[in-house]
Amino acid sequence: MDVFTDPTNVDVYVTGFLWILRLTGAAAVASLILGVILAAMRVSPVPVLRLFGAGWVNTFRNTPLTLIIFFCYFGLFSTLGLSLSDEIDLNNFWLGVIGLSVYTAAFVCEAVRSGINTVHAGQAEAARAIGMSFLQTLTTIILPQAARAVIAPLGSIFIALCKNATIVGTIGLAESSNAMKELINARGDAVIPIFLVFAGTFALALIPTGYLFGWLANRLAVKR
Repeated sequence: MDVFTDPTNVDVYVTGFLWILRLTGAAAVASLILGVILAAMRVSPVPVLRLFGAGWVNTFRNTPLTLIIFFCYFGLFSTLGLSLSDEIDLNNFWLGVIGLSVYTAAFVCEAVRSGINTVHAGQAEAARAIGMSFLQTLTTIILPQAARAVIAPLGSIFIALCKNATIVGTIGLAESSNAMKELINARGDAVIPIFLVFAGTFALALIPTGYLFGWLANRLAVKR
């Protein structure tokens, strides 16, 4: 473990995981918002919205994330000229957030939709009977109840998102996988210790997160 006695190596290691945390946080918020909107489309009475939501889910859920990240960089940035920051790392960060968000939103959508399906149809029918619109019924009656049923699935999705965030390193962001590669290139004699430290950091962060979401799911579960 002497490789991490060098302050420069420690800085590379910490910087890599800080980028992962930023990617995970930003993409989690964006994908949750987008996923809920897509789920609303999938249960909407408007056929065009249902078709759009289904198309989004089937497209992104069956497309490798690496291809999506590459498209964000080579398609949106290199070809179409979409620049989100003058600073290259920050630009790659936001391109990565876009790719992670549109991909993860497909899984969030299906999790939320499954939660919506656990709410008894009679509640929506009663809401319509008293004159509530689809949007009012969804936001005030259906989604609050569905949220309690999707905590555990969303936890699994966001844990996967944190691990998927390492793919953004393929477009040059200095996140943890690139940091590990940099340290291994500099200290080829310490491959195993470097791997154990990086893998252990993910485990220390994600295992308690999984237990937290499991506890919340049990705590807020609807007693039947």
